[in-house]
Order: sequence, then structure tokens, then C-alpha cells
Amino acid sequence: MVYAGIALAAGLLAAFLLRVLLRRLDRLAERTSWRGDDVLVDALRMIAPWAAIAGGAASAAAALPLTRTVQHNVNQVLTLMVIFAATISAARVVAGLVRSVTQSRSGVAGSATIFMNITRILVLAIGFLVGLQTLGISIAPLLTALGVGGLAVALALQDTLANLFAGIHILASKTVQPGDYIQLSSGEEGYVEDINWRQTTVRSLSNNLVVIPNAQLAKTNMTNFMRPEQQLTILVQVGVSYDSDLEQVERVTKEVVAEVMTEITGAVPEHEPAVRFHTFGDSRIGFTVILGVGEFSDQYRIKHEFIKRLHRRYREEGVRIPSPARTVALQQGSVVFPRQRDTDSAPDDMTTTRPI
Repeated sequence: MVYAGIALAAGLLAAFLLRVLLRRLDRLAERTSWRGDDVLVDALRMIAPWAAIAGGAASAAAALPLTRTVQHNVNQVLTLMVIFAATISAARVVAGLVRSVTQSRSGVAGSATIFMNITRILVLAIGFLVGLQTLGISIAPLLTALGVGGLAVALALQDTLANLFAGIHILASKTVQPGDYIQLSSGEEGYVEDINWRQTTVRSLSNNLVVIPNAQLAKTNMTNFMRPEQQLTILVQVGVSYDSDLEQVERVTKEVVAEVMTEITGAVPEHEPAVRFHTFGDSRIGFTVILGVGEFSDQYRIKHEFIKRLHRRYREEGVRIPSPARTVALQQGSVVFPRQRDTDSAPDDMTTTRPI
């Protein structure tokens, strides 16, 4: 009895010391940049103390005058306890390593829980089968029953399985990853927050969450504004009057573009200013200004600053932006609508000019 008590106390003391030691190791691991050591220490904090307790209990049981049947049952219980702790620790390690790898590599799902869930379920299933084998239960009939029952479950859960495999396909093909800004043909758009076994969560610019089934996402037309490159160009349509000096207009506009590209956060400083005239309109000469932005959501702030600065600069340079107007001529009670013309060129007869 004395030896059994000493063995059990030694196991408990070892579990306590291991827990204290691993707690200090966990603090040291948090100071490193690699996430793998954090995962390993976290797993050891669970398996090591339980293994020490099981070892002490097994030594105590061996020192006691137990019958062979009781000794066998005690050993089985202790073995199952260690297998359970080892399975939980292994599931944590595998899921943590998957998360660490995906977060450290560009172009891989950094927060996609589908991979972690699948690996965690596989490890837990293997641990369950090992536990049954330890108890002397044959797992061959169980695997056969699971195979037959799996077919029935697959038929009953067609939509769920379709979403599962669609999510795996989306992540494996790298067409969509968490952090990407996407826009669907149905109108939904936003940043991808997560892709799990059933659905994809998208956060819109209004900070609302849009939940899209993976199967629907896989078969819809979609634009990914983050791939193949995060930077993109946006087009701003501008028009000036016919009496404007187009050389001056082009020079001033490029100067404003260069100013915005270097001073506004989210712009692309190395973007080459580009102005392209393209239309002789009814009241203006239209052209397109091409701006560079770092990512999709930056375009609104950059457009805002560009239009303000361009308008102010045009006023300083005397460049006129005409506003379309409709001239209504009154003739003997009838109303005639001539062609659109600028407000500055309205005739001096009995006409009424009404801007559109």
C-alpha cells in the first residue's frame, strides 16, 4: 500500500511540475514569431500531465494485490484516458499547424475554417477507432456499416455535401480566398471573411455580413478584385467646353492626377497619369482619366479627392466644365425643343433656359 501511495503521489507531483514547466514554455513561445511552437506547447500542456497521472496510477495498480481481471480493467481505463488526451492534443496540433501554415503563406486561405475542421474531425475519428481497438472491439464491421450508412447519409444530405465539396474546390483552386473583395452577378459584394464547410461569409462595405452557400458561389459569375493583383485602375469621366485648350486641359489634369497619387493614402504613387479624349458630345468634349488605387475600397476616397482638386484647379486655370441645358422656345402657344446647347450660348430672344 505504501508503494502504491508513493507511485500515485509521484504521478500527481510530476503532472503538477510538468504543468508549471509547460506554462513557462508557453510564455517563451509567445515571444517567437513562429506559431508552430505555440501549437506544440499548447498540446503538451494537456497530454503531458495526463500521461504522468496515468503512469503513476498504473504503477500504483501494479503495486497493489489486484486480481488479473481487475488489473486488466484498470490498465484499459488508463490506456483509454491516455488515448483520449493524445487524440485531443493531436487534433489541436494538426488544426493549429494548418492554421499557422495557411496564415503564413500568401494566396492560401488564412482564416478558412473548413481545412481545420476537416483535419480535426479526421484525427478525432482515428482516435475513436484506436480506442475501440484497445477495448478489443473489432472495427471491421463498424467500417462496413459506416460505408453502407454513409451512402444513405450522402443521399439525404446532398445539399450539405454539395456545399462542402464546393467550398473545398473554391479554396483548392484559389479563385477566392479570405480577404478578397468579390462581386457576384446577383449584386452581392464585399470582403470574404471566412469559407467554412457550408457557406461563405462576406462583409460588405456597410459592415453587414452576407452569407452565401458555397454551391451557389461556385456556380455564379463572380469578379474578384484582388486577383491576380490587388492594385487596379479606375476610370473617371470628365468633360470640358469646346473652346478649351485641350493641351492645357491634358497638362492640368495630369498634374492633378500626379498630386493625388502621391498625397492620398491608398493611391499608387508610381502610377503614370493618363488622359484619353474620346467623345465630341452635344455640349462638351469628353475624356477619361485613369487613376491607380491600391485596392478596391480605396477608389471612393481617391475619386472624392481627385474630383475636388480637379474642379478647384480648373477654376483657377479658367477651364470651363459646361452643364447640359435644354432651351424651350415659345412660338404662338406651341413649345419647340431645339438641340441642347450651353447655358453661356443662349440667344437673346424669348427663350427660357432650364438646366437638366
